Amino acid sequence: MSRRLAILTPDPAERRYDGRWPGAFEALQRLFADAGIEAVAAPWTGALPPGSDAALAQLAWGYHRQPARWAALIETAPVPMINPAPLLAWNTRKTYLLELAAKGAPVIPTVAMDRVEAEDLDALFDRLGAETLVIKPQVSAGSHLTLKLARGERPEIAREPMLIQPYLDSVTGEGELSLFYFAGRFSHAVRKVATGGDFRVQPQFGGRFTLFEPDAETVAAAQAVLAAAPAGIVYGRIDLIRGADGRLVLMELEAIEPDLYLDLAPDGGAAFVAAVVGAMGLTAEAAAACDSAPARSHRPDQR
Repeated sequence: MSRRLAILTPDPAERRYDGRWPGAFEALQRLFADAGIEAVAAPWTGALPPGSDAALAQLAWGYHRQPARWAALIETAPVPMINPAPLLAWNTRKTYLLELAAKGAPVIPTVAMDRVEAEDLDALFDRLGAETLVIKPQVSAGSHLTLKLARGERPEIAREPMLIQPYLDSVTGEGELSLFYFAGRFSHAVRKVATGGDFRVQPQFGGRFTLFEPDAETVAAAQAVLAAAPAGIVYGRIDLIRGADGRLVLMELEAIEPDLYLDLAPDGGAAFVAAVVGAMGLTAEAAAACDSAPARSHRPDQR
């Protein structure tokens, strides 16, 4: 029997995504069709299509702009969420980094504040031992409202709960190292390097992306993060970066709507689909069909 997967897409009122999400959805739709799954687009701010068996948050771009509405969706979803709803709720607020650090995961030094005032800045530079800081909202995506701030600067800072971290020069050198795990298994790794004088690695800011083979150190750091994270991650992206002391540390664990770079995955995304199929509770035969499907290259558009 055919199963229906609702892929959450942006709020129709968020017109900034109009030209990008349809191509990303169609790429995912083709991948799931290969596994016998009917994927249907569903704005995350509306009702799910009738007959949906599960909802995948993969394209819920813009959720961070309406956090209360997003929280309500997670709490009241009428079908299983993928990733699971408790994991999505945990991953929504970036203070999860502090929880992971407390459990022994290697995490970039992070300070959480309900509000950052100008008079707080000097103490923050001293506390983090840095001459340049990155300040970002605790609920954010795609570098929304993220600031790079040198000592002595006094810019306007959003009056909302923020995270403060040291800026690391390695973002324009070695870059961010992203490792992808589907149903607990490593799939592929992508190096993301900021270019053109920007510190942000997203493609809209000129970031450059290449597939790479992680060494033992990189894999060990990612495994330490997974060991400290909640169970049940169906899909996740672990973003590592070289810290000031030379160690690899976690920048973010993305489990809501990360770009998975499936076009760079050796299997074209088959392992991702198999993980989602498994989370939907389908048969082992269906999951095996995903694993044996021909590798295809579908590149979802970037945010």
